[in-house]
Amino acid sequence: MFKKLKKLKQIAVVLPIVAMLAGCAVTLPVNATSNPVGTKVGTAKATGYLGILFFDQDASIKTAAKNGGITKISTVDVKTGTILNLIVTYETIVTGE
Repeated sequence: MFKKLKKLKQIAVVLPIVAMLAGCAVTLPVNATSNPVGTKVGTAKATGYLGILFFDQDASIKTAAKNGGITKISTVDVKTGTILNLIVTYETIVTGE
């Protein structure tokens, strides 16, 4: 009986720690144009630590389009990920031709 209770206590301690270390990412649409959906995809990414975004990184739509060789943008999505709100990533995803 005590062995089961001890194991249950260990699980109760470890489970919240594992849950806190898990990350989360969400991709949301930002914009769409009347241009046909193209085959090219461009991305631009920036990472922040302790809630501060390092501004030497560029996650703009312009940079994502340039990285993908896109001149006619069809859609724009933004993917935001976080680990304990300590490390935050922003990724802009552009599709088009």
